Amino acid sequence: MEAVQFKFLVPLLLVLCLVVPLTLATDVKYCDKNADYDVKVKGVEIIPNPVARGQPATFSISAYSGKAISGGKMVIDVSYFGWHIHSETHDLCGETSCPISTGDFVVSHSQDLPGFTPPGSYSLKMKMYDAAKKELTCINFDFDIGFASSLADS
Repeated sequence: MEAVQFKFLVPLLLVLCLVVPLTLATDVKYCDKNADYDVKVKGVEIIPNPVARGQPATFSISAYSGKAISGGKMVIDVSYFGWHIHSETHDLCGETSCPISTGDFVVSHSQDLPGFTPPGSYSLKMKMYDAAKKELTCINFDFDIGFASSLADS
């Protein structure tokens, strides 16, 4: 009887290992579906997901560039239930290694969110520009901030 249960348990675990990461993947959309951006975004990883208030969160964007990039900037806009609440600009070379060669690269940004940040659904819009201020890409994705807070642990 135990062998029969084991035969069903192993395939179930394999399916869960393959399906669960897909359900945690962040859905990325380009700002303009018809644009031919120089930088193609492959995906976004958010750690932790959902983001915890009062604790650091890391957003890693994996991308591909068809040309070398010597520098530039990233402009980030955040909305909460459709209301624009925050903007910030970062030096691209502060978020990844520059110069960026042709091919794959990762832009990673970490930030501590205040403990009083309201939980809920947020949208992030990220535009990337080269040193000549040409838009390289523009993406949107949603993320959640959970109810947990490090302030509650204090």
